Amino acid sequence: MPAALESQTRLKGVIAAVATPFDASGEPDLPRYVDWCEWLLSHGCDALNLCGTTGEATSMPVAQRMALMSAAAERLPRERLMVGTGAAAVADAVELTRHAARLGFGAALVLPPFFYPDPSPQGLADYFERLADATAAQALPIYLYHIPANTKVPFTLEVIGLLRHRLGGRLRGLKDSAGDMGYARSVAAIAPDFDVFPSNEAVLLEARGGAFAGCISASANVNSELCARAWREGDDRALEVAKAMRAAVSRHNLVASVKAVVADLRSDPVYEKPLPPLVALSQEARQWVVQEVRRLRGSSL
Repeated sequence: MPAALESQTRLKGVIAAVATPFDASGEPDLPRYVDWCEWLLSHGCDALNLCGTTGEATSMPVAQRMALMSAAAERLPRERLMVGTGAAAVADAVELTRHAARLGFGAALVLPPFFYPDPSPQGLADYFERLADATAAQALPIYLYHIPANTKVPFTLEVIGLLRHRLGGRLRGLKDSAGDMGYARSVAAIAPDFDVFPSNEAVLLEARGGAFAGCISASANVNSELCARAWREGDDRALEVAKAMRAAVSRHNLVASVKAVVADLRSDPVYEKPLPPLVALSQEARQWVVQEVRRLRGSSL
């Protein structure tokens, strides 16, 4: 394993999948984005996942994703940033991963190529090996992004084993957004140094015991302080309230709900606008989720 990888601090703990604010023309609002990232890091998050599903990265072109990375790198602790660099085209994934490595980020979180259905294990391995080879000069750690409900391409245990053989120490772990805890535990059991992050903060007490590396969660945008209390102190009451907040923002579209709550927290409606094909919540749904999260937040003080 390259010395740079050996010395790199492994990401752990509460990681928010950061929501992205957009201006009226659909461009990422970079100052607001970095402001929000700073708020999350100062309110319980151990690290951040930029340009993920909650960040609507697959709705943005490569240039916008790179602009978000560059803006974040100017003001944020880069070693605490995991950035989504996956793309259907391996050349786009290479460009994004190289940019993240040049900026000094902590890791890349990589979707599988998601347009062609049922790719073979060999085809997936070829994709990731090409990505690893093309970015070997700055060998940023790679985490797999398992979200088969969206990609229709699961990272099976067979595929993960093949990728570990092909990529060696570059492959650090996996984010599981499938919600199948049996699967997540099976992947975590592959090796002690293979870090698994479920996407639900409900696992945080279990993670404290070493089962998982933490969680990477969309709802950590709205309950990061409570998640931090659960992760750092084993506070089961805080975790129960955090889980209730997650249930609230999951009642309607998760990304739109998170953005509605973030806009309320920031007293700034710019944070609420999603990119097509997503749409903002209806007035009724927005009012309900904002009031419910306010109520739960008040109960946790």
